[in-house]
Amino acid sequence: MNAPVTIPFIDLHAQYSRLKPQIDARMHAVLDHGQFILGPEVAEFERALGEFADGVQVVGVSNGTDALMLALMAHEVGPGDAVYVPSFTFAATAEAVLMLGATPVFVDVQPDTCNLDADDLVRAVAMTKGLRPRAVIPVDLYGLPADYRRISAVTQAHGMHLIADAAQGLSGAIDGVRVGNLAPMTATSFFPAKPLGCFGDGGALFTRDAAMGETLRSLRGHGTGKAKYDIVRIGMNARLDTLQAAILLVKLTVLEDERLRREKLSRYYDSRLSNIIEAPARPEGYASAWAQYTIKLADRDAVQAALARSGIPTQIYYPRPMHLQPAYASYGHGEGSLPASENLSRRVLSLPMHPYMPEEVAARICDALCAVLRVGE
Repeated sequence: MNAPVTIPFIDLHAQYSRLKPQIDARMHAVLDHGQFILGPEVAEFERALGEFADGVQVVGVSNGTDALMLALMAHEVGPGDAVYVPSFTFAATAEAVLMLGATPVFVDVQPDTCNLDADDLVRAVAMTKGLRPRAVIPVDLYGLPADYRRISAVTQAHGMHLIADAAQGLSGAIDGVRVGNLAPMTATSFFPAKPLGCFGDGGALFTRDAAMGETLRSLRGHGTGKAKYDIVRIGMNARLDTLQAAILLVKLTVLEDERLRREKLSRYYDSRLSNIIEAPARPEGYASAWAQYTIKLADRDAVQAALARSGIPTQIYYPRPMHLQPAYASYGHGEGSLPASENLSRRVLSLPMHPYMPEEVAARICDALCAVLRVGE
């Protein structure tokens, strides 16, 4: 008996097939003019992305992790400073804090949205001793924007900086305001599998402050001032490649269309599955980028194994919260300290999600999950 054909978890080839003539033309233009570092496409892309995010300043950088570091550097965060981050996230959010000598303080997340819990942030700030509360970095997990209204109230009350980690959230929105303009500063990633992905590594920073934009441009280029060898601050080599900017210019033109396609797929998943599993939360007024469609299950690992046997790939984002990771455990308070994060790490499972999935493939995924759970619809 032949094994079932495995479907793609994310189909980047389908996207390239749609955009191939435009992407190839943009790449060849860069090869022709030869300005591979900070070529004209970088500034063009920054302007276009800033317009997409409702008129903010955009600074293209080398990757999402460097974007977080540069955001912290721009606020002069360093030793003795506490930076509050969700525990249920990828390592980069806390890693950037430690790379600058500051201390990550792990905060629990909301059980429904999986995003940073503003109430637990209040608790964490009150419990902080011997450190200066300096910044909060919420994460738009799975593409759903964090609760920036409530988090911002906490940061303002304590004089802290708010930096959004929108590595998964670009094209999401709250009440019509897009990610990139929901916080004073936002970092994002263009890793290939992100809602807006390039053909390698890339990232960007968004800010409402033009002067801060200039500071970030200086920081990404070794701390230069008006001239190449005028070094006015300690910086990094964190520039966005011209070729990647050229590719992103094309992909940006279909980003909202792709978000709508992801939204349609998420609604189909909901219609088929919401009565048998815990579906992703849909807070009123929020538009998710749907970087992932993540369900919650009691017997997650067994379900994942059974789906794999049916040719259905899944992913677990994330199997262990940061405060229990070996490299970060000394910055947390052990098992049981952040119960929502710990519970989610045992239950979450992400299904295939991309804007080019045919409905018959989505139906196959839902059929397989129903069969595994042995339920009718």
